[in-house]
Amino acid sequence: LAAGGLAGLLAGAFSMARGEWGSVQSSRESFERQLAVERDELEEIPEEEEAELALIYQAKGLTEEEARTTARRIMSDRKTALETLAREELGMTADEAGNPWAAAITSFLLFALGAILPVFPWFFVGGAWAVALSAIAAGLGLFLTGAITTLFTGRGVLFSGGRMLVMGLVAAGITFGIGHEKLLAPLGDG
Repeated sequence: LAAGGLAGLLAGAFSMARGEWGSVQSSRESFERQLAVERDELEEIPEEEEAELALIYQAKGLTEEEARTTARRIMSDRKTALETLAREELGMTADEAGNPWAAAITSFLLFALGAILPVFPWFFVGGAWAVALSAIAAGLGLFLTGAITTLFTGRGVLFSGGRMLVMGLVAAGITFGIGHEKLLAPLGDG
C-alpha cells in the first residue's frame, strides 16, 4: 500500500505542477500579448496614450494640469512609459505575471509535502494502525496548514486550523464515499 500511496502522491504532485505551470504560462502569455498591443499603441498613437495616462492620474486625484504634466514626463522615456501603461492600464507588471517554472516547482513540492503525511505511516505499519496513523497525520497536516495561513490572514489559529481540518475531512469523506465498495455495489446491479 505504501508504494501505491507514493505513486498517487507523485501522480497528484505532477498533475498539480502541470496545472500550475499551464495557468501561470497562459497568464504570462496573455500579459505579453496585451503588452505588445500597448507597445504598438505607444509607437503609433503616443498622444492618445499620453491622454489616457493623464485621465488615469486625474481619476486618482491629481488636478488636470498635474496629471498632464506627470503623463508628459512619463511619456518622455519610452521604457518608463510602457512599464507605467502596463501597470496602470493592465494592472500588472512583467514581474507580477509570474514564472511558470517557479510556480510548477512550488506546487509540486507543496503538494508532495502535504501528500506524504498520510502515506508515511504505511512505510512502517499496516492495517488498522496505518489507517489510524494516516488519518491523524493528515488531520495534523490540515490543521497546521490552516494555522499557518493566520500569518497572512490575521484570523485566529483555532478558527483557521479548524476550518482547514473540517474542509479536509469533508473532502476525504466524499472521496471515501465515492470509492467505497458498498456504495458502488448497487451501481453494478443495473
